[in-house]
Amino acid sequence: MKLYSTNDTSHIVDLKTAVLKGLPDDNGLYMPCKIKPLDKSFYTELGNLSFEEIAFQVSHQLIGDYIPASALRSITDSTVNFAAPLVKLEDNISILELFHGPSMAFKDFGARFMSQLMAYFNRGENEELTILVATSGDTGGAVAAGFYDTPGINVVILYPSGKVSDIQEKQLTTLGNNIRAIEIDGTFDDCQALVKRAFLDKELTSHKRLSSANSINIARLIPQSFYYFEAFKQILPTLKPVVFSIPSGNFGNLTAGMIAKIMGLPVAKFLAATNTNDIIPNYLETGEYSPRPSTRTISNAMDVGDPSNYKRLADMFKGDGSTWNNMKEMLAGFKYNDAATLEGIKEIYSKYEYIMDPHGAIGYLALLDYQKQHDVCGVVLETAHPAKFKDVMDEALKFDTPIPKKLLSLLGKDKVAIQMGGGYEEFREFLLA
Repeated sequence: MKLYSTNDTSHIVDLKTAVLKGLPDDNGLYMPCKIKPLDKSFYTELGNLSFEEIAFQVSHQLIGDYIPASALRSITDSTVNFAAPLVKLEDNISILELFHGPSMAFKDFGARFMSQLMAYFNRGENEELTILVATSGDTGGAVAAGFYDTPGINVVILYPSGKVSDIQEKQLTTLGNNIRAIEIDGTFDDCQALVKRAFLDKELTSHKRLSSANSINIARLIPQSFYYFEAFKQILPTLKPVVFSIPSGNFGNLTAGMIAKIMGLPVAKFLAATNTNDIIPNYLETGEYSPRPSTRTISNAMDVGDPSNYKRLADMFKGDGSTWNNMKEMLAGFKYNDAATLEGIKEIYSKYEYIMDPHGAIGYLALLDYQKQHDVCGVVLETAHPAKFKDVMDEALKFDTPIPKKLLSLLGKDKVAIQMGGGYEEFREFLLA
């Protein structure tokens, strides 16, 4: 498998380099040189395939023989050893539950695949690999769980102080061992900027092997494409066009959906659903990409003011005509403030007795708005368990939101985090030490 940088298509590397390096030196993002559609036989048999078989066939189509089939199957089987069930609310509204993994968020798929893949590539290395990850909420917990106790790999998680939920904070600050958390006095964008700057610091990278576990790393996107196929399998048969409504922050999830689309999955439209950090919806409306400092909301995992994966989306839609017009053909943007989000949570529970987290509720609202003018079968990605946002859920629903045992056990543990400002030199010295 060969990949190029979105900033320089002549800069081509193999998968191992892209995964372990994370970010090209030119500050682009790695993209596969070729994304081949799956054979028609795959789609003919899709209804009979297990989730594990789907994951293997999709990843093998992307990666080819770069990794032996037996090793790749072991990696994919470990990635999808929990379900992604589709819950039908109405004939044309379904919820894809992606919170049944160890950290109870969709990012478990990416973190588990990445940890297995990095461990495979890291065999025989004498120097430890340090994983840097910025989180606005769920990425940190998923990466902590996915990489915990992985030999030869240390993880450093940066998160914005006071801007993640209590349970999310516990997930990334209580494991210890090879997992360290840094609490940054700033926003997610500040955390992400520190990570990116570290990768571009040639003196630092000459002393330390660094990689990333954010969706800037292509190893995160490959497994996130798996559950689009799994959702489509569960929605069959349907004669209506299928759209996916995706709560979006850094836009890795939507980019992974586009990879599935290029591989032949018959998706009619992707709905980019955001909170008031509406950079991509505004771009789709105006044609101007205007990042800005992120604003804090109750859907905190989407509080991103400069989505990294915009670079990949722009790269995917370049070609005949303008990138903007091409992107509008496949994506529709929607944005909702906190008040609308709370009303959405209430409406979903009132109509269906279904408890949906603030991020999924934004996806639900986007689907409803899109269906006002389009007769489609819609799938909303429910990206995290609602109990991870208990304060918000309790306020919206006026009752005590149940907490699953795997989350409840965290509450009694002590948080261990290093406090830092937003300055790069302090973070750099920490890494060198």
